[in-house]
This record gives sequence, C-alpha cells and structure tokens, in this order.
Amino acid sequence: MRKNFAAIARLLLVHYAAPASYELDVEIFPLSEFRRRVSAAHLRTPQRVDFHVLLYVTRGQCMHMVDFQSFRCKRGTLLVLGPGQIQRFDSSSSTWEGWMAIWRPEFLQGRATTTLRSDLEVFHQLADLAVCRQLSGSERVAMGEGLNRMANDARRRVNAAALQSLLRHQLQALLIRLHLIQAKAESSTAAAPAVLQRFKRFQLAVEQKLHRLHRIADYAELLGCSQKSLQRATQQVVGVSAKGFLAQRIVLEAKRLLVHTGESVSVIAERLGFDEATNFVKFFRREAGAAPGAFRREHMVLSRRSE
Repeated sequence: MRKNFAAIARLLLVHYAAPASYELDVEIFPLSEFRRRVSAAHLRTPQRVDFHVLLYVTRGQCMHMVDFQSFRCKRGTLLVLGPGQIQRFDSSSSTWEGWMAIWRPEFLQGRATTTLRSDLEVFHQLADLAVCRQLSGSERVAMGEGLNRMANDARRRVNAAALQSLLRHQLQALLIRLHLIQAKAESSTAAAPAVLQRFKRFQLAVEQKLHRLHRIADYAELLGCSQKSLQRATQQVVGVSAKGFLAQRIVLEAKRLLVHTGESVSVIAERLGFDEATNFVKFFRREAGAAPGAFRREHMVLSRRSE
C-alpha cells in the first residue's frame, strides 16, 4: 500500500492504491514493512480507510484505536476493519510485529456488485467478525501460516488473473475459519439461521441507507418483512431493538464526522439525513449524552493530549 490520502481536519482519508508495478487487489505484508512505507505523522493521525484491513500481531505490544475505542494488542491479537471505520496506530512503539492484509471491498466477489442480495454473503462473512479478538495457540498457527502463504503467493510472477483467483480463495478460506472460531465461542447465544440472516440483511441495509432512512418501517419495507420480525431478530442477535441498533450506527457516524472533520453541525446534520439541524442536535444529545459541539470540543482536547 502506498499513501494516497487527502487531509481533512485531523483525519486522513486513505484509499487502496498499490504500487504501480503491483497488479493485484489484495496486499499482504509484514507490519515492519508498513512502518517503513509511511511517515510517523501517518501513524499517529486518525485515518478513515475505504478498504478492508486485517491486522495480526505476532510479537510485541501496542495500542490500536478503532472508532473511539482503544485495544491493547499483543501476540495473537487480530483486528478486522472495514471501509468507513477510523483507526489510529500506536506511534510510540516500534517493537510490535505481525501481518497486515488489505483488499478492495469488491475483491472477494471477484467483481463489483451493488445490489443488497449480491453483497450479502460477503458482508455476512466480514460483519460477523469482532473488531478485536485474541487467538489461541492453534488458531495463531493457522492464522500465521495462512497469511505467510498468501504473502509468498502474492510475490509469484505468474498470470495475474490466476493469482488473483488463488488469493481470493485463500482469503475467503481464512475469513471462514475466523467465522467458525467466533461462532464456536458464541454458540451458547447463537440465533437461528433465519433470524441471523434477517438481522444481517438489516445490518447491511443500515450501512447503505443510514444517510437517508431513519425509520424502522422503511427498512422493514426494503427487506420485505414486518417491523415486529425485524425487531425480534435484532434483539435476539445483538441484544438491542432495531431502533436502538440504527440509532447507535447513526450516532457513531456523527461522532466520526464531528471529531475528524471541520464540518459544521448543520452540514453534518444534512449529510446524515436530518431535515433540521435542531432535530440532529436533539437526537445526538439523547443518544450520546452531550451536545454535538461539546462532544467535538472534548474529543479534540483528548486527541491533542495523546499526541
């Protein structure tokens, strides 16, 4: 990955942009190589990516921030991020080592897709994974072997289309393995397949439509189910109501924009689909416990202290 970003306030917008000689839509490289590629400023500045990121720590310790939450990482820690999420690296430590894999959102499909139905299977594989997970001994071995194999294969000088297909299947297998690891850990509270499927469709719809649709009735109509069945599925899978889940996702997006852009509250309200800025302020105060301006000031101070 080479840097290709635009600075907006205190946020870097980072796009997938492989070196000119690299033809593939997925890259796998050691974290030490990543640190050599980017500047210290890049590491310590929050960045919003438009691709998928898998970080796996094999040695040392570090702190990694993802969407206002800091994770203490050590050997065996796995971090999984998707497009739109904000991260910040630990620039105070250079002793941690591991792997980074990045890929374009359409890579796993093998082609660009835009419909809810065609995106669902791949989104399901990724959305099920926790942002941070500590792997066991045997899981660490499988993860290390899988990433090392992919890195070696990516360096092969063979037909690019064939290599792209090989790496796609290897990455799919790796993600399915992670999905099974998590499913085993959560088996005691696992929802029925049909319920989980309904929630995943709702989750994907929220990601695609949160800037326009704020009513559960609209999502139920979009997905072809009743509001009650959508409420039951969301409650069973994540323990909150569908309305609560939607509100959490909207407020997270609002926090990202408040802290990491210089846009006014009224502009942010418009971007998030609120017809009046006052309605956005009331919503944010109710969900976040503070007015948008106060939240922005508090977190900008905390950000400066951490540098």
